[in-house]
Amino acid sequence: MEQKFLMHGGDYNPEQWLHMPEVLKTDIERFKEAKINTVSVGIFSWAKLEPKEGEYDFEWLENVINNLYENEISVILATPSGARPHWMADKYPEVLRVNQMRQKMLFGSRHNHCLTSPVYREKVRQINTELVKHFGNHPAVQMWHISNEYGGECHCELCQKAFRKWLENKYRTIEALNDSWCTTFWSHTYDSFEQVESPSPVGETSIHGLNLDWKRFVSDQTIDFMEQEIKALRDAGSDIPVTTNMMYHFNDIDYFRMAEKIDLASWDSYPAWHKHPETETAQDTAFWHDVIRSLKRTPFLLMESCPGATNWQPVSKLRKPGMVKAASLQTIAHGADGAMYFQMRKSRGACEKFHGAVIDHYDGNDTRTFRDVCEAGDMLSVLHEVTGTYTIAKAAVLYDWENLWAMREAAGPRNAGLHEDECIEKSWRALRKLGLDVDVIDQRTSFDRYKFIAAPMQYLFHPDFSQKVRTFVENGGTFVMTYWSGVVDENDRCFLGGRPYDLMDVFGLRAEEIDGLYDWEENSICQPLEGEKFADMKDSYTCKYLCELVKPTTAKTLMVYGSDFYAAQPALLCNTYGDGKAYYVCADAEQEFYDDLYRKLAAEAGLESLLDGEIPAGVEVTSRKNDDAGYIFIQNFNREKVKIKLPEGEVIYGEKDGSLEPLGSVVVRTAL
Repeated sequence: MEQKFLMHGGDYNPEQWLHMPEVLKTDIERFKEAKINTVSVGIFSWAKLEPKEGEYDFEWLENVINNLYENEISVILATPSGARPHWMADKYPEVLRVNQMRQKMLFGSRHNHCLTSPVYREKVRQINTELVKHFGNHPAVQMWHISNEYGGECHCELCQKAFRKWLENKYRTIEALNDSWCTTFWSHTYDSFEQVESPSPVGETSIHGLNLDWKRFVSDQTIDFMEQEIKALRDAGSDIPVTTNMMYHFNDIDYFRMAEKIDLASWDSYPAWHKHPETETAQDTAFWHDVIRSLKRTPFLLMESCPGATNWQPVSKLRKPGMVKAASLQTIAHGADGAMYFQMRKSRGACEKFHGAVIDHYDGNDTRTFRDVCEAGDMLSVLHEVTGTYTIAKAAVLYDWENLWAMREAAGPRNAGLHEDECIEKSWRALRKLGLDVDVIDQRTSFDRYKFIAAPMQYLFHPDFSQKVRTFVENGGTFVMTYWSGVVDENDRCFLGGRPYDLMDVFGLRAEEIDGLYDWEENSICQPLEGEKFADMKDSYTCKYLCELVKPTTAKTLMVYGSDFYAAQPALLCNTYGDGKAYYVCADAEQEFYDDLYRKLAAEAGLESLLDGEIPAGVEVTSRKNDDAGYIFIQNFNREKVKIKLPEGEVIYGEKDGSLEPLGSVVVRTAL
């Protein structure tokens, strides 16, 4: 598929309105008015497509797709596996999930199905094959939407057997498993793979290697199920691109591994706009745009967002004027080729009848939300030329799913909040504030394209990670690592001989102890009382939660702790290794510490801001490019007007007077 426009549209459920054809007619009129050019259909349509086992009804969907095509609206066609019909659960109870307590779930909800079940896999293959037969060559269908928001786990006996097989493939012998999981602790040694059960509150949860491998298995099994869905489409003759919609801070699946199996990454974004200052929410949302873009380091798609108020957050807050347009442009600025909504029309009943939508129950075109969507459509049509352009970042921040899985269950220095996500985002925010594009990568991503990498809280090291860090620094890179790193191997087994494992010479230190602070406690990172001051840094910064104590060898101490029994001990260090520099941050420092530190380090690493001069707080600057031109996006998420110096080039969207209104944006085309 060679896309020539930015996608604008979203999740459309015409099956809810087949008895009211006048509504379907109005939908098309509204879509065209709002410059809707793409909709996703069929996501939860299985019961309408196959009302009885083996009896298919595709006529209604064919009529809908034909009508959309006649009105120049493209289709992303979903496979319906996110929610299966009642007849299947009745006839094949094995498709229902079993929870951690070993209780079989009743029919209901979404994704309440066992992804291991051969019956369920075969039924999905059959319906996917039929979809290709009917729509695989339809000119309206541009992409496959594989299922919907994969997630959850099943503990049935089918899954237990599959898990044991997965373990046997990994470890080969039960002795190797026992060694990797340290099962001699509490005398929990396994005699055979048949004895292994998934973690359960009424069973085993104390073996961290088991907990970690179960998460890996659930992730792998979900990805394998998705692969089988895709294979059914390919076997039936379809070769158009596939995607699946991912989610915010989602813990069940390693999205870096999932992204390897799809053609285009996409995700669903539902920020709680206006709950906090828009600047804060914008940064959090932008971080996840960068995560999803970095999965494949190619343009992605925002599959779902809400044009109005959600109905499932604690408070269903309306979007203020200009928010839909600003959020849509932020998506494009961070590398998306489309901004889509859930949902196109509000349903009349069930759990999402009050969820925001492009078209209200009122059905008119004069609602504030509909006019906001029209404005976003106008904007995206103006910016069509950025379609297919890409982001090239020279700085990256590590976000590794397996590391986070292990760290969160480690029973370590703080079990009431490690603040690991906050720690990761501090590095990302500090780099973004400098006007730098930033990738968010995992330990297995190639480091070759970067000059600067931040690796906050890399508790778990994959087998080749330390060598990658060593090579990166040795070849001239700037690498920042923080406390609680290099503690365990890939099986959550503590390294022997000191940490950060296999990198003590690179960082010129050995981490010895780590102090967990109570929520009411804090310490400080200060300039040393004697000797050389660390230039461009304040005299003192607050730190909380975790403070690590290290012993330097070749590293230079740049800043020290301000209080407690480790006052004056190293808190920030730098070691020269090969042609590069390795920095170590010993404590959970405040955001301003990272802002000041990275300003200095980025300059030393030769990273250049997208804008000249100081970037006002609350202003986002991002870029995309192709072989012909570059595009710089500047957005103001403050609640007041700001002045900004525009880069040289042609303004293709927004005001040219050097100032931005609240939620205002400008896009500049630049020469390469």
